[in-house]
Amino acid sequence: MFRTHGPDWRKAQRGHLSLGQLKVMSAIEQCRSAALGGHVLRCEGCGHDQIAYNSCRNRHCTKCQASAAQRWLEARQADLLPVDYYHVVFTLPAPISAIAYYNKAAIYGLLFDVAAETMMTIAADPKHLGARIGATLVLHTWGSALTHHPHVHGIVPGGGLSPDGERWIACKPGFFLSVRVLSRLFRRRFLEALEQAHRAGLLQFFGAFTALADWHAFADWLAPLRKCEWVVYAKRPFAGPQAVLAYLSRYTHRVAISNSRLVAMDERGVTFRWKDYRAKGRTRHKTMTLDADEFMRRFLLHVLPGGFHRIRHYGLLANGARKVSLVRIRELLLQEADATAQASDADREPGPAQPTFLCPHCGGPMIILQTFARGQSIRAPPQQPRAP
Repeated sequence: MFRTHGPDWRKAQRGHLSLGQLKVMSAIEQCRSAALGGHVLRCEGCGHDQIAYNSCRNRHCTKCQASAAQRWLEARQADLLPVDYYHVVFTLPAPISAIAYYNKAAIYGLLFDVAAETMMTIAADPKHLGARIGATLVLHTWGSALTHHPHVHGIVPGGGLSPDGERWIACKPGFFLSVRVLSRLFRRRFLEALEQAHRAGLLQFFGAFTALADWHAFADWLAPLRKCEWVVYAKRPFAGPQAVLAYLSRYTHRVAISNSRLVAMDERGVTFRWKDYRAKGRTRHKTMTLDADEFMRRFLLHVLPGGFHRIRHYGLLANGARKVSLVRIRELLLQEADATAQASDADREPGPAQPTFLCPHCGGPMIILQTFARGQSIRAPPQQPRAP
């Protein structure tokens, strides 16, 4: 779809697309094509030849996230604890989502930090848990229909360390923290942080929101947001550590829409499946058709600023404290500090090396016969040697 309609749309939108969006379009159009180079493979068993083109590895590309997700999951598997894990979602109200599109780095960053601070503050309160907790937060900026809908998914162990670090304090069975209390504190802290960002000149306003550059107009605009409900949602605990991994594999490296949701591309436009959460039962699952220009516009709404991390760790799971914290928690949970999941590669018995490429016909290993660089045209698969 991008290869067919992208060039014309890019010309029509000249001057309205950011450099990041142009890079994403270019990467998707060239992904797994001769423009990025590749190699010729041959199966050692059945002799099947195959041309494989390189991937773009762009984090917004639907084709390039599976391997990245697998590598990330393998690294996280050693961090899992034998406790219940909870799923908490923090969502921004629609008015703030509207200005977030023009202030992605600032407001998305606040969403991460304020959500983490809210959970850690409430958890540290003796009235609720009285413990230091950790959390992994993942940013999603889309709704099922590709609309702009920023929210973070939090994966949180069901408990934490006591203030002195001498005890593991577990949550009540099936209950993490009060959603109502989390929502109220999240709303207050976020609006305070948003006001500070405005005073510091970190926010930009365009179009219908231009008037908000004035502090008094901005303060009046914020007033209704102090009274409306902010959505914080906590799901029941996962069914064991493996369920946490399965969930993370679906959420950490997801992009706005996956290829599996695409139904058709024809003269009407692009048809895809989506879920209407306002409906109930089977009527939730619907299809939507958008013309190609609108589909690309919605997809590119979710391009993140360069260098922006969409997966972040806080508290006990923060990068600087994770290793020491996990060892201490496992000691308190009566586990060996050198758990099998943390064994180094040197301590494991080396197994047979797995082939990088497998034959789609017989499943045997394939070897590389030829590589070609970016933009280099490939002649043809090498001919099979003739028997003398």
